[in-house]
Amino acid sequence: MNTITDYMKRNYKILLVVACLSISLFAFKINATKDTDPDKDKLLLELLTFVIQKGHYNPATIDDTFSKGIYKDYIQALDPSKRFFLQSDIDEFSKYETQLDDQLLNKDLTFFNLTYDRLMQRMEESKKIYKNILSQPFDYNVDERFNTDYEKAPYAKDSKELTVRWRKQIKLSTLSSITDRLKIQENKKNGIVEAKDTANVAGQEEKLKDNNINLKKGKSTVVSDNAKPKTFEQLEKETRESTGKSLDEYFGFIKDLDRNDWFSVYINSITARFDPHTNYFAPEEKEHFDQTISGKLEGIGARLQKKNDFTEISELISGGPAWRGKQLEAGDLVMKVAQGDEEAVDVVGMRLDDVVKKIKGPKGTEVRLTVKKVDGTIKVISIIRDVVEIEETFAKSSVVNKNGLKYGVIYLPKFYIDFENKDGRDAGKDIAKEVERLKAAGVNGIVLDVRDDGGGSLSTVVDIAGLFIEQGPIVQIKSAGKKKEVLYDRDKKIEWDGPLVIMVNSFSASASEILAAAIQDYKRGIIIGSKQTYGKGTVQNVYDLNTFVRNSDVGDLGAIKTTTQKFYRINGGSTQLEGVSSDIVMPDRYAYLKMGERDVDNAMPWDKIDPAAYSVWEKNANFNQAIVNSKKRIAQSSQFQLIEENAKWIDSRSTDNTYSLNLEKFKIAQNAIEEKAKKYKPLSDYKNTLKFASLPYEVDEVNKDAVLKEKRNRWHEALAKDIYVEEALNVLDDLQSKSVVKKAIPSKLKKDKLAKS
Repeated sequence: MNTITDYMKRNYKILLVVACLSISLFAFKINATKDTDPDKDKLLLELLTFVIQKGHYNPATIDDTFSKGIYKDYIQALDPSKRFFLQSDIDEFSKYETQLDDQLLNKDLTFFNLTYDRLMQRMEESKKIYKNILSQPFDYNVDERFNTDYEKAPYAKDSKELTVRWRKQIKLSTLSSITDRLKIQENKKNGIVEAKDTANVAGQEEKLKDNNINLKKGKSTVVSDNAKPKTFEQLEKETRESTGKSLDEYFGFIKDLDRNDWFSVYINSITARFDPHTNYFAPEEKEHFDQTISGKLEGIGARLQKKNDFTEISELISGGPAWRGKQLEAGDLVMKVAQGDEEAVDVVGMRLDDVVKKIKGPKGTEVRLTVKKVDGTIKVISIIRDVVEIEETFAKSSVVNKNGLKYGVIYLPKFYIDFENKDGRDAGKDIAKEVERLKAAGVNGIVLDVRDDGGGSLSTVVDIAGLFIEQGPIVQIKSAGKKKEVLYDRDKKIEWDGPLVIMVNSFSASASEILAAAIQDYKRGIIIGSKQTYGKGTVQNVYDLNTFVRNSDVGDLGAIKTTTQKFYRINGGSTQLEGVSSDIVMPDRYAYLKMGERDVDNAMPWDKIDPAAYSVWEKNANFNQAIVNSKKRIAQSSQFQLIEENAKWIDSRSTDNTYSLNLEKFKIAQNAIEEKAKKYKPLSDYKNTLKFASLPYEVDEVNKDAVLKEKRNRWHEALAKDIYVEEALNVLDDLQSKSVVKKAIPSKLKKDKLAKS
């Protein structure tokens, strides 16, 4: 959840100070060590410490307390489920608990080298442990239990105790799987075709996954009515084999991680001590971050995944060169990669990241893929790379008719921007287009949905908020030790002056919170959603570490994202920790779980500054009444009452971490959970009568693109099942002026009359 601001790209003061100081410091260091030991890791530590201390809004003191924080975060990151390290390892590591600050300042890698080598050793030992455990059947008649609260669990005293932990952990995974297999077989035997309560099963699996238990099951085979039921022994063996494959895949992924990947974990344990949003990006991660914030990349437009030693095409990105070429297909296995006329390189067994690097490349260049098709044939496919836009990144809109009126719904997944191309797509420009299109379609109100939107570019927030007001301040920015700066919308034009609702939830963060806060402070629209948003009130800037060194032969150093400023509402308050409180609070299934900035270790504190001068929107005669009406509807809604009850149940289940490993007792417990979950099945079955549709321009596009059409159909179906969107539209109803309502009534009566005739 990051607010990366191009405002900071224009604010050169911090960057200039850091850059000037770095010339003498780091250029000298590189030259001095060039002929001796140009250690990239040590250089990274020196660079990161320097840049953060000089550029961070409120840099932490590097002392023993700082050291203890690094130690705790790093050890937990290496072994969160405590299934690798022994207590003797921890005893050895703990000697360095208060020395990491000194090691950081002295560029000493002793602790990292020790933990890395030991982790590799323990992981190799663990492979033998799980393979040995899965080589023989489990006894599900034994009455034993397993607690998945790893945070409170002690480390294993020795390898024997660690083996017991592995055995119980794997047994719980297989127990969950075999219970489902037995139930499916029993249902078939009794002629019952039962759709499993997916909401409950997903919730239960997610809970176990959160506790680092692998629940990946083998593919269920559809048994015909005449098929002979499998014995318990057969099912038990299949389950162990399936679990073994899952663990093989997990350790295959671990094998793909090199020392640099683990060093990134160590570095980020250091950066996290400054605040949760200060992070190090390794070169590949920086590239991924740039793609995420811009929504585009240069390549062939295919998503890849690891499948044993092979790289599989999992999906083609709609509109990309691979999709346009119609030769590459999902399911194809990439065997070799060649650049233009060069000789092909075998990529079987290669790290996924390395395969991706070979396939991606500049626009206009050729890559040749030797692939094994799903029918077993081998084919060489030539693809000319191009700029690929990731459609899921960008804003989209839909229209719906309700009570004789037409409304628009805009979904904004993130505040994207292309920092490298000022003429490229960004959220501000695209939302302006969607608003213009909705106006042309004759809508009477707009819902802007920023649920789950973790933020993005600060400048786009100012642009978007400015679409709904005449002119004025949008957000206040403050750097350490400096006067505040107010960012304004200076365009007097109002793109949309009609009824407006902003939808948020507890994962709406950063830029989303700036937008919601500005709209709320102006009373320009109604904020509806979770009790409060995420609570991130800080601004980050990304520094390319390669710009701080000269004549370096250590390769790409990556980048650092560090907190440089805090932002404030125009009323002077901060969204830090507190977030934005909704005008209308709707019950949320996850309302009682701790998932906000206020629940994150080392978050920056809340404070406030003087308000900016602004005038409240006056064209909102029904504003307060609309809020009252909505709260009344929500209180009287049986569906919302059920959501609230479900939220409390989920919260109570979050502390239930102990599972029986006895088959019968496990089945009884699971049946009780499923029986309780049946009460909440109406939540997943809910559907309203509203019909959502694409705007005319998009209808033409989806008719040409089957993939886009399917995506839009799924979105429209999801909107029709979304009670939160439905209530947002009800609020738009209540915000309508009397003249608009009067015009809509005859139209509605006419439709009712036609329906009856």
